Amino acid sequence: MSMVESIRIALVKRGNLSESELARRMGVSPQNLHNKMKRDNFTETDLREIANALGLRLEISFIDPETGEKV
Repeated sequence: MSMVESIRIALVKRGNLSESELARRMGVSPQNLHNKMKRDNFTETDLREIANALGLRLEISFIDPETGEKV
């Protein structure tokens, strides 16, 4: 699953929020967020800001593709 898909799912689960509302909560322009969503190009800082804006915790892990186990 791409990061954009994960963000969109989080938006729905957090009350069917729009990208514009997320951008407002993050303090960035809707166009800036839309461009990042379109490219699926986020820094770790971006992801932390998104998580904070949605009241979520961000976890980043390496996962063994053969076993599905976190490394």
